[in-house]
Amino acid sequence: MGYSVGQVSGFAGVTVRTLHHYDAIGLLSPSGRSTAGHRRYADADLDRLQQILFYRELGFPLEEVAVLLDDPHADPQEHLRRQHRLLTERIGELQRMAAAVEHAMEAKKMGINLTPEEKFEVFGDKDPERYAEESARRWGGTYSHDLAQARAATYTKEDWQRMKDEVDVWGAAYGDLMDEGLAPGSEEAMDLAEAHRRHITTWFFECHPKAHVGLAEMYLADENFHAFYDAIHEGLPEHLHAAVRANARRQEA
Repeated sequence: MGYSVGQVSGFAGVTVRTLHHYDAIGLLSPSGRSTAGHRRYADADLDRLQQILFYRELGFPLEEVAVLLDDPHADPQEHLRRQHRLLTERIGELQRMAAAVEHAMEAKKMGINLTPEEKFEVFGDKDPERYAEESARRWGGTYSHDLAQARAATYTKEDWQRMKDEVDVWGAAYGDLMDEGLAPGSEEAMDLAEAHRRHITTWFFECHPKAHVGLAEMYLADENFHAFYDAIHEGLPEHLHAAVRANARRQEA
């Protein structure tokens, strides 16, 4: 007869409502029904549920989970290999984050760990902590924000200088692109948008294309971020926002 919704809910640690939702959207439909018409889950259904919960734990949206699990070319071994790789990456990231948090605890603060003199030497009058309030308001408490804060606490003056130099080179290239009149959807603009995303991933957190779109929207909405990018080149926040969206579509294609 298989397992009832209540039984699956109990030993899988999910709510009955969640199981009903998965059934409604076609992500996990039970293989059978009891004589009274109640859902009954088979062992194969439980295997699929385990896969769903694994990908959800790693932050995959339900629609992406469905695509992964319903891929006709994927086999169980491929799922296991993908999961092993993702888990290994997450473990490594968590280990780096733990080390960074320990460093931050020693410094008794999170964020840019520079003296006022060092901040001025690297950033001049553009104190990067001006942007921290808006970032914290939007993403405070999330894994990505905490990871970015923890990483920032470990960086030396030389790290921040190297980071700023990368931004300066990128900004000059983007300004030249705009002066040439290239559209946000051009390959050149999308490549620079991708370079921007990879810069964030390298220095702060794994910035997926959808998260990058959210950041670009903040560059338009927040006064400080808008002023920062507009100072690089007039109209850059709007151009970059469009290029980031175009690049995200390209990445998903």
